[in-house]
Amino acid sequence: MSSLPIQTRDNSEWHLLEEELCHLDTLQKLAEPTISELSLEDRPNLLIFPQDLDVYGDKIGDAHIFEVKGDKIATGNIMGYIGCGSTKVSISSRFAQNKDDYFLHYMLRKVFAVNLFDLQFNSDEESIFDLLIYLFPAFLKRAMQQGMYRKYQTREYNDANVKGRIDVSRHIRQNIPFAGSIAYTTREYAQDNHLTQLIRHTIEYISHHRYSGNILHNDDETSDAVKAICQATGSYNHNERQKVMNQNLRPISHPYYGEYRPLQQLCLQILRQEEMKYGRDDDEIYGVLFDGAWLWEEYLNTFLADIGFEHPRNKEGIGHKSLFKDGSGWCYPDFLSPQMVLDAKYKWYDDWSKVQTKDLYQVISYMHVLDLRKGGFIVPVDWNSMRFPSKTLKGMGGDMSIYGMNVCSNTDSFDKYVEHMRSSENSITNIIIGV
Repeated sequence: MSSLPIQTRDNSEWHLLEEELCHLDTLQKLAEPTISELSLEDRPNLLIFPQDLDVYGDKIGDAHIFEVKGDKIATGNIMGYIGCGSTKVSISSRFAQNKDDYFLHYMLRKVFAVNLFDLQFNSDEESIFDLLIYLFPAFLKRAMQQGMYRKYQTREYNDANVKGRIDVSRHIRQNIPFAGSIAYTTREYAQDNHLTQLIRHTIEYISHHRYSGNILHNDDETSDAVKAICQATGSYNHNERQKVMNQNLRPISHPYYGEYRPLQQLCLQILRQEEMKYGRDDDEIYGVLFDGAWLWEEYLNTFLADIGFEHPRNKEGIGHKSLFKDGSGWCYPDFLSPQMVLDAKYKWYDDWSKVQTKDLYQVISYMHVLDLRKGGFIVPVDWNSMRFPSKTLKGMGGDMSIYGMNVCSNTDSFDKYVEHMRSSENSITNIIIGV
């Protein structure tokens, strides 16, 4: 079988080439489970963003990565890379130019606040997994905001300051003839534990990785977090990396340290990169996947917040609005300002006939209960940013619009694409606020 990945794009149907038809059985295996089912099983080499599939109540977990229809693959909003054995599928953004997926990488750069230096910008296996390194600082900072992870550890000592249970057999073995020391064990609530050790090994790996060592010192917060981890892991030993990884195979479940769980999984993915490329089992599912709808919404928040839009968050219970006067019936619009409500859609809404009825009803409901005269959708398009002709609602009135943001540009470098996107951001914000 060919080791080259099957190349697809999101929200598209792709005919398999003749030499790719031999992968149909494995493709069906990848297509059958929902994303929730894939994430719930023990698959340490599969990383899915967002990791909390219910973060906005969008039922991301109910979706499938793709469907197999005869000799075709039908993709949805999922982008990234997934494989099983020798079968590999690369899913680029439908707005990617040629092989370079600048749009996906630009959104990731903005959402995770990372600087992508010499990274490749396509959706092949190596570039996707290298991208994980550039996400590490954001995950580390989020986790460290909850404080240094601590865990009870059993420690062995042999001194005169007895603070725990005397280990008789070890004492006899080590302290005969008696010289004043006593062997004992104690349990300590320690910062130096299997998880902080895993983070330390990841830091050491990144610091020696091509091009990327400087991301550990991009800003003061990252530098301070790295320094704190290094100081907390005094027992670090480079030769114990595999042992530490094995100790972290079970995800942590401590409710207080919730942000450490995605960091733990990311660290394992980074440290397993070589193993994943060359030492996979035939039935192992591996990959890195991004939900386009989630990523588009998070990306829009990076600049809509600057013009006064709130971004309510369902899972965190932040920014909710009430449907009823008694304060009950919470709802979470995607974006809300004193003048309008906007729904982020990673869909082909290039005219009103494409808008799904359920999406239409949702925005109308928000406008009604929040007493707003303006509402609409903000979608990615591959032409100049614009507002489609507005429509006026019957009954209580109000104007609805579709705002299309140009995310497509035939540029030959990522720097030029960044300039294009900044221009598009300025253009769409001016259109929304009516400049």
